[in-house]
Amino acid sequence: MQSSTTPKTILVAGNLRKVHHIALNVQDMQASRHFYGHILGLHELTGAQVPATLVELVNAGKVANFVTPDGTILDLFWEPELAPPDPNPDNKFTRAYHLAFDIDPRLFEQALAVLKENHIAIAHGPVTRPTGRGVYFYDPDGFMIEIRCDPQTTSAS
Repeated sequence: MQSSTTPKTILVAGNLRKVHHIALNVQDMQASRHFYGHILGLHELTGAQVPATLVELVNAGKVANFVTPDGTILDLFWEPELAPPDPNPDNKFTRAYHLAFDIDPRLFEQALAVLKENHIAIAHGPVTRPTGRGVYFYDPDGFMIEIRCDPQTTSAS
């Protein structure tokens, strides 16, 4: 077992570029869409604006996506049976689903190594989607965090 004073590899300031999206579990999708779209005035993504990985869920009424004034995406996930907090982080225990940080695709593998070296249990992933790669894990209080990156593009150097 490592001593708590043993230096560990960490992500340095600047590796995480921005909050990519915030995902909230909502019990009443229509009320939430009305609140975020009409009362707060956020733009709801529709049609071709919806990320390819979410089109099926959006079309089924299980997800709605909004854009905040700073460009952060707010994803609403319909959970009609949403219950009060649960001590098991694998259970949906809060209305917030996860916080996603964006990272340069060239640093994604380094981020995975940092998680492994620091014995951070991976909830799921890494996953690869048309919108990029992601890995999900829990913070010390059981709140899910994602580190994700856009698809890596090939460029002539």
